[in-house]
Amino acid sequence: MNNEFYAMISRMKYIDRWALMRNTESENLMQHSYEVAVLAHALCVLGNTRCGMDLDADKAAVAALYHDASEILTGDMPTPVKYYSDEIREAYKHVEAVATDRLLDMLPEDLRPSYAKALAPEDADLKRIVKAADKLSALIKCIEEAKAGNKEFDKAYESTLRSIHALECEPAEIFLAEFIDSYGLTLDQLR
Repeated sequence: MNNEFYAMISRMKYIDRWALMRNTESENLMQHSYEVAVLAHALCVLGNTRCGMDLDADKAAVAALYHDASEILTGDMPTPVKYYSDEIREAYKHVEAVATDRLLDMLPEDLRPSYAKALAPEDADLKRIVKAADKLSALIKCIEEAKAGNKEFDKAYESTLRSIHALECEPAEIFLAEFIDSYGLTLDQLR
């Protein structure tokens, strides 16, 4: 039997993000997922170390690697479209759930439960951490585009920063306070 799951996941590299925006540097879904995994892991470490939380950094990193996997089948829906109305948001959630089920069906049955936990985690704290990491990744993209002189991302920066604050995620606030400014530095300015 030929199982297509891993080959399909590998196609993340062909899904471009920020399709409605002029980009100085393109970003694909695989790059984004890696960055979100690094950030989710960092947020868990910050939460555990600085906030007395009990977060599983490994689970968060794995969930982050797969957090947008359904977009292999659906494409990347631009945020202004995805969140335009409650009806569209709910319809898109349904489309994502169907796509996630389709991906899981590409696995042998005995592997599905393990991947279901990664593709659709149920733990609320884990989901919030991954969401915060996802938003931080978007904010970093905005910073990098601004650094390259692209004003196209100015409004996205403002709205993304507001959405991070709205999550009320203490580790994300720590990351903003201590780490985000370094993304605006050049290579020579980084120590």
